[in-house]
Amino acid sequence: MSTDPFLSFSISFSRHQYSYILIPRDPFSAIFSHSQSQTETQTNRSKMKLVWSPEKASKAYIETVKSCRIFRESGVAELVSAMAAGWNAQLIVETWSEGGKIATSVGLAVARGHTCGRHVCVVPDERSRSEYAERMGEAGMWPEIVVGEAEEVMEGLAGIDFMVVDSRRSNFSRVLRVAKLSNKGAVLICKNACHSSHSGIGSAGFRWRSVVEEASRRVVRSVFLPVGKGLDIAHVSAIGSSAATKKWIKHVDQESGEMHVIRR
Repeated sequence: MSTDPFLSFSISFSRHQYSYILIPRDPFSAIFSHSQSQTETQTNRSKMKLVWSPEKASKAYIETVKSCRIFRESGVAELVSAMAAGWNAQLIVETWSEGGKIATSVGLAVARGHTCGRHVCVVPDERSRSEYAERMGEAGMWPEIVVGEAEEVMEGLAGIDFMVVDSRRSNFSRVLRVAKLSNKGAVLICKNACHSSHSGIGSAGFRWRSVVEEASRRVVRSVFLPVGKGLDIAHVSAIGSSAATKKWIKHVDQESGEMHVIRR
């Protein structure tokens, strides 16, 4: 771990500037403190087993800024790249389709270079594969590309610890639900959240807990960030976190005879 106290970077928008301070021990805390919307927080941080590296995050961020200058987008690629590298993601997965923007993909490819992991892009058809490969090649990036329905492809991708999906795709929540996440936890990101009817922003249509929580996992935290067209971000716990150890306890009132069931 670095002795540097924090990594700071700023992302500019039309009228505002948001500064995100990523603290080595718990970068999510700082990101959440800058969020302007309601967040879901949990207190059991000791169960989060992804390890943050500010050095990798800063290097990936700076490299992505240089690589994505020509795209002139609002900071999504830089933020996502810094997060993927900072968490030392070993299996980065994204979904993409024909006509989509490529900057985020470039950022993820940059992050992969700093983590020495894998970067896999899932596309629905050959036209998407051809366009993606050509545009990434122009940027000097050569990620793995898998063609097929994302839900089916996820069956063969075990150990995902960083994943980016497009909220505008109708199947994005199903893709998240079937993804085989890493035993040490995962960071999941939905981009274009502002333009999705399924977004969790003021809507009951999408909740992180509904797509990723199961007996052995839970959503440690989730947040919406007004970056680009909106990012919904969630940190999913490692297997064996407190969600898996909760028990139903029965208590019988000796005087009334009533039975109370409590979950702890």
